Amino acid sequence: MSEQTGTSARVAGQREPEVSGTPPVNDSAFARWLADRAGQVLLQVRQDVGYSDGKALKAAGDQAAHELLRSELARWRPADAVLSEEDDHSRVAWQDGERDTLRPDRLDASRVWIIDPLDGTREFSEEGRADWAVHVALWTADCSSPSCLAAGAVAMPAQHRTMATDHVPAYPPLPLAAATGGPIRIAASRTRPPAFVTELSQGIGAELVPMGSAGVKIASVISGETDAYIHAGGQYEWDSAAPVAVALATGLHASRIDGSELKYNQADPKLPDLVVCRKDLAPRLLAALQRHLP
Repeated sequence: MSEQTGTSARVAGQREPEVSGTPPVNDSAFARWLADRAGQVLLQVRQDVGYSDGKALKAAGDQAAHELLRSELARWRPADAVLSEEDDHSRVAWQDGERDTLRPDRLDASRVWIIDPLDGTREFSEEGRADWAVHVALWTADCSSPSCLAAGAVAMPAQHRTMATDHVPAYPPLPLAAATGGPIRIAASRTRPPAFVTELSQGIGAELVPMGSAGVKIASVISGETDAYIHAGGQYEWDSAAPVAVALATGLHASRIDGSELKYNQADPKLPDLVVCRKDLAPRLLAALQRHLP
């Protein structure tokens, strides 16, 4: 993720990756198609820009993936609204009665694509790191669940894999360590894990597994590489919508850290905390969280 929104990705000598083809009609398959194509663009940007200037590489990746996703959505889903991390004013909360701020069209839309063109810019800018991702999710007003996430895809291009709701991953099996009383594995930030997560892990005898990108962390829970992901350091809807869509489709537990439901396409796009885990762990983790909340 980058705060450098609007920074041009036009770098001298950079080739424009060729991305073409007709997308699938199904929304879940379309989300995968979009995420994969943005991933191809990002791999090309890495190759063309190189790693000598991390700041330039981050900016180029953010902008190139954003432009690709925005253009494909405008072409193939022109009636749908979009919330992208890289949009101007994407972090601004809108309140009823405001006259100086234009009401976002997404708040009146029945379908909204929530996208993070590049989740994990720090990892993206470091040669050899594969723990970064592209997030594409679809929110619909016609829904039966609080999240209203109808489709989602998390592409991890450097790992050559994508998790999406068109082919829902199998529910992760109970790991041998957990079955024999071993420690719970919690995916955590490799550079700045929240202090309360460290305290929580010590309190319940859990092991912290460092990695980048919120999408990669949630993907590790879906695949069974870790048992849970807990975050309370401040995020926005695009940080979690796509991986949460896949996690919920898989049958995992996903909620705020106080146990309340995750909701998307809100007037305030900030969604600062969440927990994703196997359902058998949710009661234990949520109870422990109440003792360690900041």
